[in-house]
Amino acid sequence: MSDPIQRTGLSRKFWETKPMAKMSPEEWEALCDGCGKCCLNKLEDEETGEVALTRVACRLFDDSTCRCSQYEIRHQFVPECIVMTPATIAQHAYWLPQTCAYRLLTEGRPLYSWHPLISGDPDTVHRAGVSMQDRTVPEFEVDEEDWEDHIIDEPL
Repeated sequence: MSDPIQRTGLSRKFWETKPMAKMSPEEWEALCDGCGKCCLNKLEDEETGEVALTRVACRLFDDSTCRCSQYEIRHQFVPECIVMTPATIAQHAYWLPQTCAYRLLTEGRPLYSWHPLISGDPDTVHRAGVSMQDRTVPEFEVDEEDWEDHIIDEPL
């Protein structure tokens, strides 16, 4: 498989030298590792602020590719979908997956070796076992009051 950096024309290791606020839209999008964990419905404890992942996925999530089936127009179907931008990342980083590049960089930590920007292969996230590929149930199959029955530990 060809190197995603060479394929897109992105600078090598741009995430190590460029602040997120200065990244181009292409660089920003390239940070996504394709794990699909951000597309899982989460439960937040109102008292503690603790966020629990469920295996209940957004209705637009494609379980086989770990991508949004309508990414460009997702807000037409899921108005509550949060768009991560350099301006909003700080307020939303707490609910992002522990392995998420956006969260890692916000916290000053490096990307994992399986991240496609490091490995050069978009499938390493799946082979490493950290993605939600083939592990979810669609939200239309589970009543919201039953989401607690689907809480999972984050695949790390």
